[in-house]
Amino acid sequence: MSIFEAVMLLCFGFAWPFSIYTSFKSKTAKGKSILFLLVLLIGYLAGITHKILYSFDYIIALYILNFCFVFIDTILYFRNRKYDQSEEIKK
Repeated sequence: MSIFEAVMLLCFGFAWPFSIYTSFKSKTAKGKSILFLLVLLIGYLAGITHKILYSFDYIIALYILNFCFVFIDTILYFRNRKYDQSEEIKK
């Protein structure tokens, strides 16, 4: 287990609850990039796969947690995009 890998994942992980909260409250997808979110999801899946196949340890929990955070933010992106589209129709 690498302490540096754990610190990196913890630092990334601390940012996601704030992003999720902002996405939930703002009800807009403006300023979000679906491509960025998908790249992060793929990256975390790659990290999880590496841990399962080559280096299984407790750090996998941080990869899974961060993946879940990004997944929730991705779901909110699509919800908020619907809100944005309905606002455009009203105009």
